[in-house]
Amino acid sequence: MMRKRRKELGYTQAFLSEFSGFSVSFISDLENGKSTAELGKAIFLANLLGLDCSLTPRS
Repeated sequence: MMRKRRKELGYTQAFLSEFSGFSVSFISDLENGKSTAELGKAIFLANLLGLDCSLTPRS
């Protein structure tokens, strides 16, 4: 979802990296679903891209 939104906004990973202070490799890992991505950084980037995060109970 983050990659799609980043592209909709016309941002490159390099631009987002410069703007957020996170490395391009972190952004790439996050977009590719790497499980070791830091939650706080992921939420920050989601908010930066205008995405909402929510938690729902498991069924």
